[in-house]
Amino acid sequence: METASFRIMLDTFWVLLTGFLVFFMNLGFAMVESGLCRVKNTVNILAKNFIVFAVSSLAYYLLGFGLMYGNGGGLLGLQGLLAVSGADNSPATGEAYRGAYAALSWTGVPLWAKFFFQLVFCGTAATIVSGAVAERIKFVTFIVFSFLICTILYPVTGHWIWGGGWLAGLGMFDFAGSTVVHSVGGWAALAGILLLGPRLGKYKPDGVPKPIYGHNLSLATLGVFVLWFGWFGFNPGSTMAVNAPAIAHIAVTTNMAAAAATATATLTAWLLLGKPDLSMILNGALAGLVAVTAGCAYVSIPAALATGAVAGGLVVFAVLAFDRLKLDDPVGALSVHLVNGVFGTLAVGLFADKRVAVAIGTDSPGLRDGLFAGGGLAQLGAQALGVVSVAAFTLGLGLLAWFLLKLVLGLRVSRSEELTGLDLGEHGMEAYSGFQTFTNM
Repeated sequence: METASFRIMLDTFWVLLTGFLVFFMNLGFAMVESGLCRVKNTVNILAKNFIVFAVSSLAYYLLGFGLMYGNGGGLLGLQGLLAVSGADNSPATGEAYRGAYAALSWTGVPLWAKFFFQLVFCGTAATIVSGAVAERIKFVTFIVFSFLICTILYPVTGHWIWGGGWLAGLGMFDFAGSTVVHSVGGWAALAGILLLGPRLGKYKPDGVPKPIYGHNLSLATLGVFVLWFGWFGFNPGSTMAVNAPAIAHIAVTTNMAAAAATATATLTAWLLLGKPDLSMILNGALAGLVAVTAGCAYVSIPAALATGAVAGGLVVFAVLAFDRLKLDDPVGALSVHLVNGVFGTLAVGLFADKRVAVAIGTDSPGLRDGLFAGGGLAQLGAQALGVVSVAAFTLGLGLLAWFLLKLVLGLRVSRSEELTGLDLGEHGMEAYSGFQTFTNM
């Protein structure tokens, strides 16, 4: 077998294997969200987390992939729209890719491997919204919004950063998606929360938030383990090639950020709440993973530890702040994905180190040293511009989309349905039929 063909075979195996791991994260999201919410809404949550990937697959195939990676201008992809069709111009001979998706020409794997790996990331962004709007959103409305985020919201901003768009041209870097995936999902979720309002009973008459406890923290904990495991596909897989030094380095930066964040979230919750709250500990790990996602290929191991340590404390303060602002987020999705997606993107401007990137083979034209690596404010400025631009577009268009859905379909289930539970009202079944459950103890 020729060396070039063998290399493409290995790269393709790696890209698909890590894509499968990212797909497996859908199980983690389903377990976390259902575990942190009430028993009466379990079927609804599982149904949302299951159908969202099917919807994402259809939407991204039909339009999203072309808008995101198709050749075009700085704002949108203009070629390869309305389904990936046409020949796969990535032959197993090492020959350069020549097709409508030049932004992905840097990896030599077949086009369909590229498509699948990008698809599972799109599905992750859509899934983030589910937890934030849980326990009161209409099932049909969630399905339609999921289609919209995968055809418009996610692909457009993704083109700006990953598809060769204007932010990439200005030197913004987001290796595996702190902004492209996580904060986009977070901004879209925030728009939904603003128009939905809080769950019934979440706030007392004087406005003080009332805890609404999840029904199965064992399930939530297993879900976070699944997500932590899946992140070893999410970040190292974004090399989209078997680059041994890069894969090893990224796996360690990813893990150490999660570990540091778990520790600081535990400590912060213990100090602020008087007890080491398990839900805060779990979200701490996720916050560290989200935060290091943008810079995992550009920072040293100590910088990854610092990123995670800040993220773990930040997520606890964010959960408490959103509660005080009456932004009811049942699973802490805003605190994990939005707040730490933003922080992680900015952290590239603080900790990026070209020496690390050169050593592991992830250096890119335009990447500059971060502020704490002696590079000044240039990289931080590019990252901040990306954060603000993506926020303005995604939140603005997200609010419009949710508002139009409110007019056409309605956003929220009825009061009686919310009190009884969405399982019976929306699906006509119970998750634990025949079991005696105690939800008010």
